[in-house]
Amino acid sequence: MKGYFISRNYKSLFNAAGKAKTDCESILAEMGFKNLGFKQSSIPNSAIGTIKNFLGITYALLRLPFNSTLCTQYPLNKFRSYVLGIAKLKRCNIITIVHDVRYLKGRTGNSDKELQKIISSNAIIVHNDAMKNWFLEQGVKIPIVVLGIFDYILNDGLPDQNNAVTGEKPHEIVYAGGFGEGKNSYIYDLDVLDKKDFTMNLYGIGFNDDKLKTNKEESILSYKGAFPSDIVAYHIKGSFGLVWDGISTKECSGQYGQYLRYNNPHKTSLYILCGLPVIVWDKAAISTFIKDNNIGFTISNLDDLSDKLKNLSTEEYQKMKKNVNQVRTKIISGGYLNDAINHALKDSITHKNDK
Repeated sequence: MKGYFISRNYKSLFNAAGKAKTDCESILAEMGFKNLGFKQSSIPNSAIGTIKNFLGITYALLRLPFNSTLCTQYPLNKFRSYVLGIAKLKRCNIITIVHDVRYLKGRTGNSDKELQKIISSNAIIVHNDAMKNWFLEQGVKIPIVVLGIFDYILNDGLPDQNNAVTGEKPHEIVYAGGFGEGKNSYIYDLDVLDKKDFTMNLYGIGFNDDKLKTNKEESILSYKGAFPSDIVAYHIKGSFGLVWDGISTKECSGQYGQYLRYNNPHKTSLYILCGLPVIVWDKAAISTFIKDNNIGFTISNLDDLSDKLKNLSTEEYQKMKKNVNQVRTKIISGGYLNDAINHALKDSITHKNDK
């Protein structure tokens, strides 16, 4: 059975969500799936991008063979119903890679409407077991495959600037992401923690020195700039990566913080790719992956971070680094999506035959 996908226009090279989707396209192509649409592009103008997407999708659907496999990505906000409608008319096997669930993200109050957009497929690929369990609780009957972690493709090989394994103290903690209201406003509170025997290297758009709660010279926060998602990995330097979102250092709270209970933040893959063990909120869904692979540690409250780092031995850190090296080799090669797609293909066909 031949497999196909439809490439599209992505607005921003700085956007992590765009990077995840373009990487999925690259991995599918490497697996032998064929792009039926126009060549992937990054036109920032929304109107032009929308027109290009519509024309490219229409061109692709005209070429889509009957009884073939079509791999889609969700969200595809404007044209998903159009794509699925034609694909079903052509009796295609539809596999959907789920990047975000807007209901779980607090962006919509109607879960049923969104569910129908997602599960109008023969199989879906979701982030982790927590997200899978949510779909099962909604009564979803189609096969649900767990990805584990997002892959992260780079053209110039694995970054090597963090290869040292000594774990020298004080540790340099990395946070990468856009600095918007509610997303990570807790960052500015790190300067007023009772204990802060670490420094923070920050990467991303929107950091504001005016929000610092101490003098810049005394701050543990060091803003390093913003870089496109395909090269930022070669600029990040530190000893750990931090996965923590929301408005508080006490827990991951607020809309973005609570979403960590279900999603796999793309920054997790970025940190691992950079050779960094990961520090993550203990109630985050991705924390299971971090613990199972021994590639970092979990924490319930950032007030405890200094003590946790102080009690971490050199041997423990070196073991984490060794495990990170194993995982990142699979991440850069597209291994996690490759496994998930193969499972989804098998499960969707079995599910069809059992009907």
